[in-house]
Amino acid sequence: MSDELSGLTEGAKDARDLVELATTEDSVEELLRRGLDWLTRVVRFDLATLFLLRDGKLVSVAARGPLANAKVRHHALALSEFPSLKQALETRRARAFTEEDHSHGDGDPFDGVLDLPAGHACMVVPLCAGERTYGVLTLDRAECETYPQPVVDLVEVYGQMLATALQAAEQRAAFEQLHRQDHEHAKLLEAQLGGDSEGILETSLSPMMRDLARRARQVAETDTPVLITGETGTGKERLARAIHRWSSRADQPFVTLNCAAIPAGLLESELFGHVKGAFTGATRDRAGRFQMAHGGTLLLDEVGELPVELQAKLLRALQEKAFEPVGSDKTVRSDVRILAATHVDLQKAIAEKRFREDLYYRLSVFPLRLPPLRERREDLPQLCTFLLEEQARRTGRRGMRVSPAGLGRLASYEWPGNLRELANALERATILTRGTELGATAFDMGTSGSVPVPPQAPQVEAAAPEAAMKPGAVLTLAAVQREHILRVLSLTRGRVYGPGGAAALLGLKPSTLQSRMKKLGIARLEQFVVDEAS
Repeated sequence: MSDELSGLTEGAKDARDLVELATTEDSVEELLRRGLDWLTRVVRFDLATLFLLRDGKLVSVAARGPLANAKVRHHALALSEFPSLKQALETRRARAFTEEDHSHGDGDPFDGVLDLPAGHACMVVPLCAGERTYGVLTLDRAECETYPQPVVDLVEVYGQMLATALQAAEQRAAFEQLHRQDHEHAKLLEAQLGGDSEGILETSLSPMMRDLARRARQVAETDTPVLITGETGTGKERLARAIHRWSSRADQPFVTLNCAAIPAGLLESELFGHVKGAFTGATRDRAGRFQMAHGGTLLLDEVGELPVELQAKLLRALQEKAFEPVGSDKTVRSDVRILAATHVDLQKAIAEKRFREDLYYRLSVFPLRLPPLRERREDLPQLCTFLLEEQARRTGRRGMRVSPAGLGRLASYEWPGNLRELANALERATILTRGTELGATAFDMGTSGSVPVPPQAPQVEAAAPEAAMKPGAVLTLAAVQREHILRVLSLTRGRVYGPGGAAALLGLKPSTLQSRMKKLGIARLEQFVVDEAS
């Protein structure tokens, strides 16, 4: 035993190699290989096996020693069959014993794989870091004498270091995945937008959207911060991209950060970057979104979800146009134009102490509100055309259009998901339609998870005739036609002519519709008309 303790002392001097390994190694396979190599310099064993927890089983992923063979490297154990392994994981403590010690009640974990001598010495070391348990390390040797406690203690520390290294590798993989997703999402958006994100604004018929586009163009010429608000799916990122394209920074980067999609612990690093060694998993210097957007535009999407503790640092960066990467004391300056978007009621969030008032005023110098789709139904024909063209660029399914009956079906829906839901409905209808015309039957709005609701339209004259109030009453055909025309006029706010007008939605010529309205006594059109200047 004295020789073993002497070797233990010498091997422990190399522990710093393991510490460095735990914080710098990117490859999990290389990490395990080098980690086991280090262990051979510290402890005598005939077999060292690393098992990782996968789907309730312990699966061998690496092995070292004279007894290591192909079967060992592909071995799997059911945790319920080996109380000593289960106890090590539950107590998070290492344990040494001999195979003759029956108190643990185990069978031989390598039964049928190895022919180990009776009474051989064993050690079980849990691999735990934080709240996670990654697996166990088992050491076996043919000698009957159990491992001395100092050896067990050191290998337990080794197990903790190895688990920390596994955790770091896991975090690095998640970190890289986030960046890949952001990059792929940006490429997909560019493909979908086809370089024309502003087209959806400039082709709108509704006065409120034309006014929004005019004001967006005006503010785009400046570096003034813009706060874009609106319900989910109204196209806030599209508007932000349009502002960037209209600005003098159009040739510079447009960078987005979704504050709701990234774990709170990574947000500061995502915003400001970090230096090597700033935290577990920071194996190299990495630029943040502020640095990536230098000279261009940074969109803080869903800014209302930003953690309160990070809001002060963001405010300082906006005020001073400078920041320090995580783990660094060096100030970095960045010339960035800030756009922010949110569906959250920030005034309410301020009252509830969830959002800083000073940050709100810094971001909302020029607020823009995107109206929900139900407030601008007259834009439906243009939106459908635009979205179907976008879809055609992705799928190659060209020439699709929505029939007047289909537009009538779309106009009668509330669109809780707004533009995003409309795009999904069009794509779904295109898949289900063989030809190029999307009729009313192509749109099954129930599949979106919402129920069609009568739109909030101006009150119209002429409620249903009294006969309709009586149970079992039958309306005349003229009465039904009159009610339907009145309802469509309410949806179009009195517009008869042109795309999105009542005639188009009903599939009639404007002159035919006017003649029918006169015959049915619908003469007071002025009550439907909306003042274009309002």
